[in-house]
Amino acid sequence: MILKPNGELLASDVEFAEGIISQTRGLMFRKSIAEKYALVFILSTPKSVSVHMFFVFFPIDVLFLDSEKKILKTARLKPWIGLARSPENTKYIIEMHVGSIERHRLVAGEYLKIDCS
Repeated sequence: MILKPNGELLASDVEFAEGIISQTRGLMFRKSIAEKYALVFILSTPKSVSVHMFFVFFPIDVLFLDSEKKILKTARLKPWIGLARSPENTKYIIEMHVGSIERHRLVAGEYLKIDCS
């Protein structure tokens, strides 16, 4: 699950993309995702990467976090044409249901808790 520091639940259905194949596939070819779903990319080392929306049929919200799980940047990506570049020290990328950023008032500088169990 993914929580804000105050305990507010952001996502209860969390999938992790740690390998090159799962990270390349991401959300491609899925028809939709649930409101409490999140796909968490764990990068091997902190770096800058691009997130694309090729073959993703619905809009999503994206969070870029550093190794301390602090939000560095947020983005909303459109189906097929969306593209975002992460800051240089990105360790985690979270793809969530569109509207999650506004609904949970997520802002750069805020820390999140990601439960990997």
